Amino acid sequence: MSSGGLELPPGDGIPEGDGSTDTPPGVVSLTRPREIGAELDWDAGAWSEVRTRARRAGRAYIWLNLVEQRLRVVVAAVLRPVYEPVHGEEEWVVAAAGPAGQEWVQRAVAVREVSRRKGYLLDPADDNVLSFLTLPQLRELLVQHWPCFEPYLDDRRELELALDELEVARNVVSRNRALSRAVLAQAERASARLLEILGGGGTPSADRLPVDAVEDLVGDRYADVVGVHPDRVRLQRQLPVEDLFGNARRLDAVGIGLNLLVQNYSGRRLVRLAESGCRARLLFLNPASSAVRRRERELGIKKGEMSRSVEMNIMHMRRVRDRLRDTAAFEIRVFDETPRFTAYLVNGDGPDGLAVVQSYLRKARGMESPVLVLRGGSRDVLREGRPADDTGGLFETYREEFEGVWADSRPVS
Repeated sequence: MSSGGLELPPGDGIPEGDGSTDTPPGVVSLTRPREIGAELDWDAGAWSEVRTRARRAGRAYIWLNLVEQRLRVVVAAVLRPVYEPVHGEEEWVVAAAGPAGQEWVQRAVAVREVSRRKGYLLDPADDNVLSFLTLPQLRELLVQHWPCFEPYLDDRRELELALDELEVARNVVSRNRALSRAVLAQAERASARLLEILGGGGTPSADRLPVDAVEDLVGDRYADVVGVHPDRVRLQRQLPVEDLFGNARRLDAVGIGLNLLVQNYSGRRLVRLAESGCRARLLFLNPASSAVRRRERELGIKKGEMSRSVEMNIMHMRRVRDRLRDTAAFEIRVFDETPRFTAYLVNGDGPDGLAVVQSYLRKARGMESPVLVLRGGSRDVLREGRPADDTGGLFETYREEFEGVWADSRPVS
């Protein structure tokens, strides 16, 4: 090294002026790394934290992905017919962005070209500039050309407010930062509202139990179970009886006393429901049967207490039936078999079916038993090796069980 060159300080591991003959003059010695005491393993608490972050981020990503895809389709459907005839298939997005969006649209063009060269475009349908625009850029196109979208979208302010709410989650997810439960809930509400505004559609039963984005994508993994609750109280927080039974066309119920319906849905509302065209079939356990006495012993309650409760519920339903013009549309029957479950099947004959099912546990009352929520109707998910209508769901299983018990039951006069 020349005398005029830059001299580096000696390494920390060798004192200055060390007379070692192993290092030639002018050569910087590299010291051995010190023990820094870094702990690379994650403990149970750290694993729990990162899994929670991953679950929340994954859920938010699914919602964001759905919204972005839907907005991309809407933008293309409205603006392509305006710009493509003049500017061509490749340049219509650039023309639609205009001078105000020239910078970000050119960046999207560049990213597309890099993706082409490196083989990142796995689907030919994504080989267009529009597929490389981000959610804020798609929003910018919509805002710039609002007069074009106004005939299709009702409220611009509501749309922009929902997009604003979604932006927080989008920034967090894109940078892999922690997403709080509150922000995730806000993102899910905003996404569901955006999909509704943008005409994303859904299943008919979504009016009673909105279709969750995760359910819509991976619901077939769990047959048609869309909810599991440890008891009936937690069920009613998410799915109140007004939402479950309201506007039903058909109601089939089987159980010991059907308390969820009888004690939580008033007779007046049942009359209105029946008068609006709903046909109901209610199956109670015969209060005089030996099965009731066995159930009383299982639960450790006084002899005759359950029998009287079931009998009162039946009498209440008879009074409802007597107030109807068409009493044949409100059938009440009793069965004498050992009760195995209670089930409420709403619109079980159509694509918008919804069911609440509880198995009877030996020492737990109905209010305390776990609850399954099932969504009926054929799913839109095609699974390899199975026909489209073979969903392997539980809804149909319980519907068939109901029909079997109904066939062996006796009418209540």
